[in-house]
Formats: sequence, structure tokens, C-alpha cells
Amino acid sequence: MKILHDSQWRERAASPIAWHLAGFAALFLVVAFVAIRLGIDLATTHGRSTNALSSKQVELKLLDLEASPLRGLDKRVEESRVEMQAFYSKRIPPNYSSIATRIGELEITSKVRMSRVQYTQGPPGSDLTEISMDAGISGAYPEIMRFVNALERDQTFFVIREMALAGQQGGEVNLRLRVSTWMRPGDAAASGLPSTPESGQAAGPASASRQGGE
Repeated sequence: MKILHDSQWRERAASPIAWHLAGFAALFLVVAFVAIRLGIDLATTHGRSTNALSSKQVELKLLDLEASPLRGLDKRVEESRVEMQAFYSKRIPPNYSSIATRIGELEITSKVRMSRVQYTQGPPGSDLTEISMDAGISGAYPEIMRFVNALERDQTFFVIREMALAGQQGGEVNLRLRVSTWMRPGDAAASGLPSTPESGQAAGPASASRQGGE
């Protein structure tokens, strides 16, 4: 076996090839370290990006759920406005005389008798003003029920506020009836009806019975 002396080792170590090999090894280690470090950083960055993306997706879904009731809101508002105008035109009387005329027609068809009929108007609202009718109703029980049912089902919007037994003789029943309907504020003001008295107050002379047209 050939034994290399120290001088020969030194000669080989000092040769350019040895230096090239040593440099290559050092460069390889540096590259390997940088590659490993870059891989770790990329993995960390990817994990953070994935978490951030998932968080944004959750936020977007929550915002979508919160906004869902508002979708088509403008269309629904317009539909409600159209329905309201249709309700006003079909069921809100244009003047006092149309209310009095319709009540008179229902009185005749149901065969009841009305007395002490008084019409008044409440405070004007932004859209409608309440019109109240206070009257005594006499007739047989079936006739009175026919009149009440006709009021509730009439195309003119009537609401029965109060119905109290005032007396009964034989087969005839006497009731006090208070009914409300509504008019547009301008139409109600033009009707000249007196103001509705506050609860518990009796109606004054100005609220006496009004029959016929305006």
C-alpha cells in the first residue's frame, strides 16, 4: 500500500482541484440551507394565506346572509306602493256623501232602522283621517246581524268599533253602533264634519245627524 507523506498531503490540499471541491461543498451546503429555509417560509406563508383566505370567505358568507333580506327591496317597496294606491282607490271613500249614501243603502237592504246618526272626523293624519259614525240601530236580530255583516264585508272600508245592546222589546233589538272609516285628509277637511269628541265626552250639537249629499 502506498503511504502518502505529509508533504504529499499538503501538495494535494493546496492544489486547485481540492479548493474547487471544497468550494463546491460549501456552496452546496449554503444552497441546501437556503432551499430548506425557503421551503419552511413558503409553507408558513401558504398556511397563513390559507387561513386568511378561509377567514375572508367566512366574512363574505356572513355579509351575503346579512344582505339577503335587502335583495329586491326596491321592487317590494314599489309593489307595496301600488297595492296601497289600489286600496285607497277601491276602499277609501272620496267624500262624506259617498259614506252616508252607502250606509243608507245597507240600512234599506238589511231592513233595519237607524236613528241618532252622527258623523264626526278625527285629527288629520299624514295619509288618512278617521271618520266616525255613531248611531242607534233597531230591528229583528237576523236583520241587525245582516246589517253588521254587510258593513264588515262592504267594499268601502268600514271597521266596527263598538256594538252595545241598548234595549230589547219583544222580537226587536236596539243597539248602539259605532263605526269607523277613513278619508284622505283633504277630502275630510272639505266635508266640514265636526271633530270627534274625546272618549267619555258626549257629542255636541255640531255633530248632529247628516243625511244626504254634501
